[in-house]
Amino acid sequence: MPGADLDRLRSWTGVPAPRFVGGNRVELLEGGDALFPRMCQAIDAADSEVWLATYIFHDDSAARTVADALNRAAARGVAVHVVVDGFGSIATMTRLRHMFAGNGVRLEVFRPLDRWYAWLLPGQLRRLHQKLCVCDDRVAFVGGINVIDDRHDMNQGWFDAPRLDYAVEVRGPLAVSVHATARAMWARAHLWRSWGAEVSAIARSARPGKKAMAVLRGLRAATDAPEAADNAPMRAAFIVRDNLRQRRSIERSYVEAIRHARTRVDIAVPYFYPRQSFRRALARAARRGVRVRLLLQGKVDYRIAALAAQVLYDQMRVAGVRIYEYTPAFLHAKMALVDDDWATVGSSNIDPLSLLLNLEANVVVRDADFARALAERFDAAFAASVEVTDTPIRAGWRGWLQRALVAWAAALYLRVAGITGRY
Repeated sequence: MPGADLDRLRSWTGVPAPRFVGGNRVELLEGGDALFPRMCQAIDAADSEVWLATYIFHDDSAARTVADALNRAAARGVAVHVVVDGFGSIATMTRLRHMFAGNGVRLEVFRPLDRWYAWLLPGQLRRLHQKLCVCDDRVAFVGGINVIDDRHDMNQGWFDAPRLDYAVEVRGPLAVSVHATARAMWARAHLWRSWGAEVSAIARSARPGKKAMAVLRGLRAATDAPEAADNAPMRAAFIVRDNLRQRRSIERSYVEAIRHARTRVDIAVPYFYPRQSFRRALARAARRGVRVRLLLQGKVDYRIAALAAQVLYDQMRVAGVRIYEYTPAFLHAKMALVDDDWATVGSSNIDPLSLLLNLEANVVVRDADFARALAERFDAAFAASVEVTDTPIRAGWRGWLQRALVAWAAALYLRVAGITGRY
């Protein structure tokens, strides 16, 4: 019946609402050098299915190592599904298809840009920016690390020092939520490509055609995360930002944690241009005596993004927020630590693209041991960085003009993407 078909479609293209569950084991992993061997080990041990979603899937040696593991899993009968972003992986799309061709890996592209008119379709500025991998819904990986060598930048070539980036390995009930989301990303790309008209028919509660029904019958129903005691160790939540029901989930989790901070707020992110409510939360925390530190790019990859962050330096510093620029290598980490028991690692930047447009995913952990491990990484990164202390306070017309220009550009970009209202 149409209602049942609609429910089944939603179970596959929807993502779970965030909630904290206990009984997890969450381990911090620094860079692809730590992540990819763990990921390949989990893929090699998978019994039934592997789901992987990423913005960039490159074709260098690190990426080929992951691709080889996926091909091996498919060859032994594991159902392997991979979805990549049509813009993030556009440079290697042909080679990526060749790597998986004929090997049983089911590759899908989220919002592909393989035709000139695809650039004109609505919603093309809203990209799949998540980095997820889950094997048999038992072990999952979430973070900001694309499938590319840490020392390789697609625009600027190879470097000696690896970019600073993080992910987490998750074992326990939370892995089921990651599984549901990775599967939803693949399903959205697959269904919209294969039979977009049929999806529209189901969404209108009309009777779907035979092709749509055949696909739906082949999909397995969603599995709810098992309940766990709230006081079990490693309580964690999987938080997704999408363009459906969870548009502000990640932003709200940040702001609420900052508003309740007592001693420290540390944030590392390459692209920083939050909305006013986020900036006010940081400023108020600093003014009530919380140590607030931002770790931002010192080695710049996109100058416009760097300018957007820099126009906020004075406003943040006047409020007592300390700003550091990470200079040893490119900064790609998206993580935060509040006090000694709230930490997050994921794919979301703190800018209009991540907070309002892209599909993002973060893990929030409420655990003192994990927080200590993240604090050690933060302290090491701050020690290797340069604190901004000599930037003049731009109170004159030039500072106002800079801020106005960046705000206008951000508003224009969002309006083109279909987002209205003040940012």
